[in-house]
Amino acid sequence: MVSRVHGLEVQSGTERVWEWLAGIPDPEMPYVSIVDLGIVRDVRWEDDALRVVVTPTYSGCPAKAQIDSNIRQTLQDRGVEAVRLETRLHPAWSTDWLSESGRSKLRAAGIAPPLPAEPGWQRLSFVAAAAPRVSCPRCGSDATRPQGEFGGTACKSLYQCDACRNPFEHFKSL
Repeated sequence: MVSRVHGLEVQSGTERVWEWLAGIPDPEMPYVSIVDLGIVRDVRWEDDALRVVVTPTYSGCPAKAQIDSNIRQTLQDRGVEAVRLETRLHPAWSTDWLSESGRSKLRAAGIAPPLPAEPGWQRLSFVAAAAPRVSCPRCGSDATRPQGEFGGTACKSLYQCDACRNPFEHFKSL
């Protein structure tokens, strides 16, 4: 049997576990949960153990060990002793997996959420591409311009709004 939690189809009997996991903040962006970020891909009971599948935002994510530890601790604090954490790198995480709630939380934190990723394979180009048009998360204006390729983390870039004059970060589309 399948039900829905946070817009995801989940195995019946795991709804409460999904709610617990939704309370775990991402270590690098604590205003977004690991469920809203879309890195928790599956939760299911297998025999007497709970299997949790996680796809990190990228394979070398420095926060992965902390995320795993937080998952284990959260589940153990709620009486789940047998936990099997599985890291799944395929398919690779995509910004399209970010929930609407997560996008709203990014915007509320002053970070422009990612634009939709282009479907299919993306061509690797060594020619500078035009920066995407990003709306300001503070005033909503499209009169913005890039200020730097990297923000607080490699997955964000710096922008400036010409309308309200505020700087902000944009979560890159992957």
